[in-house]
Amino acid sequence: MYEQIKAIISDMDGVLWRGSHALPGMHALFALLFQRDLDFVLATNNSSRTAQDYVDKLACMGVSGIQPQHIVTSGTATVSYLQTRYAAGARMHVVGGAGLKRMLTDAGFQLVDTCAEVVVCGIDFDLTYEKARRATLLIRAGARFIGTNPDPSFPSPEGLVPGAGSIISLIEAASGQSATIIGKPERGMFDAALRQLGARPDETLMIGDRIGTDIAGAKALGIKTALVMTGVETVESLQESEMRPDMVFAGLPELIGALRNTH
Repeated sequence: MYEQIKAIISDMDGVLWRGSHALPGMHALFALLFQRDLDFVLATNNSSRTAQDYVDKLACMGVSGIQPQHIVTSGTATVSYLQTRYAAGARMHVVGGAGLKRMLTDAGFQLVDTCAEVVVCGIDFDLTYEKARRATLLIRAGARFIGTNPDPSFPSPEGLVPGAGSIISLIEAASGQSATIIGKPERGMFDAALRQLGARPDETLMIGDRIGTDIAGAKALGIKTALVMTGVETVESLQESEMRPDMVFAGLPELIGALRNTH
């Protein structure tokens, strides 16, 4: 099936690295992509960093040649979504990291703690009860609720820790309002990645570590899928899932081997 692959979409956390530690095969994957001149986009549900932050992180990990146009995040997709619905100057309250806040201010939105039109929630590694309380009250006062992504957990070097989806669920339960979700598995991020690649779904491969977001979202659009078992999923969760990836690999080295044999 890989003979027809002309472009790659790859997740990052749990596929390329855990925390600041590169996973085996990361450098070899980029070497193969550049050697074979395969177009690629790195698409992550993590909203805490800007595209340039990821370029800088990869450079610090010894990967050169990555440009901001190679990166799509749930944060950039959320900003694009909001720009189609709200004018510059709209009042946004953010539960999230500095990267998400910077993207919103760069887009011309006001960041506020009162009288917000929209509450935007992403991963917040410094979450407090006060932040959740304020967001809940703003939503109950009429603010629209937007979530960057639904991932309940986040792969860290120590193991799985709460992700943006867990924070969103907390505020949903307290506010009585469901969030509009932008990131994977919703199609907005995949559409953005395909636009940047200029590729059709049937000639694109999604590499991910999470069945419910990476694999489910890609398959819904007809994108071929490869699951690597270096992030969220376990043998047990894979066996229990009704959603089946096209291929499953222990990690990137095994995936790279399959790609080398078919290109």
